[in-house]
Amino acid sequence: MQSNDTHSAHAEQESFRDRGDPLPKRLAHMAMHGLDSVYGAFSTVGDRPVHDPARFPWTQRLEDNWTVMREELDEILKHREALPSFHDIAEDASTISQDDNWKTFFLYGYGVKAEENCARCPRTTELIEQVPGMTTAFFSILSPGKHIPPHRGPYKGVLRYHLGLKVPEPTERCRIRVDDEVEHWEEGESLVFDDTYNHEVRNETSGERAILFLDVKRPMQQPMAALNDLVLGLLRYTPVVQDAYENQKQWSNQLTAVEES
Repeated sequence: MQSNDTHSAHAEQESFRDRGDPLPKRLAHMAMHGLDSVYGAFSTVGDRPVHDPARFPWTQRLEDNWTVMREELDEILKHREALPSFHDIAEDASTISQDDNWKTFFLYGYGVKAEENCARCPRTTELIEQVPGMTTAFFSILSPGKHIPPHRGPYKGVLRYHLGLKVPEPTERCRIRVDDEVEHWEEGESLVFDDTYNHEVRNETSGERAILFLDVKRPMQQPMAALNDLVLGLLRYTPVVQDAYENQKQWSNQLTAVEES
């Protein structure tokens, strides 16, 4: 991933603001973020907005096989209009996106496997299942002109991984800001970052952008590594994750109907 030095990150950055989330959700996020400094201190890869992908050996295998995943993605994109928007699966994402310009195709969510979707992408599934600590995996597809406003992820126990699969030109105009660092995607190249830092995405091109999106367990020293395993194991049973799983099954059934028609 190449840095975009033509714009100041501060010029782009909007302050994180309350988007009207209900009080219980805000309190839950505050509690999760209470662990940020501890997780950062115990992180074996440091605590910074953007990480060097070379520090994660598994990224090379994904890069070496990016065209394999692109081929399966292209098959999925033949039915693009039947794909769910991100907020159709994860309803809390409606605080940052409410239109149909951010499409998704889920393979895993917090360790829960979307069996039907994985069967549609067997080679991609085989590759992501070899990633140590992978918890969430999906194709993330942005329409031309899409802007995802500033926001923060809720939990520092994971790191976020992006692999460019379909990146429009000029690539510098399709970018992500993480804290003060601005990056843009390139096909076949990796980006690893901490989504608990304020970040936003802009696709200021006339083309579609699609990536492989993973969340992986943050490498940490004990005892925090064990606590992280426990928290991530419990998260899959929360209503948010369970609702997302049910939403995904319904959308998968709709895609099957479209494919068979």
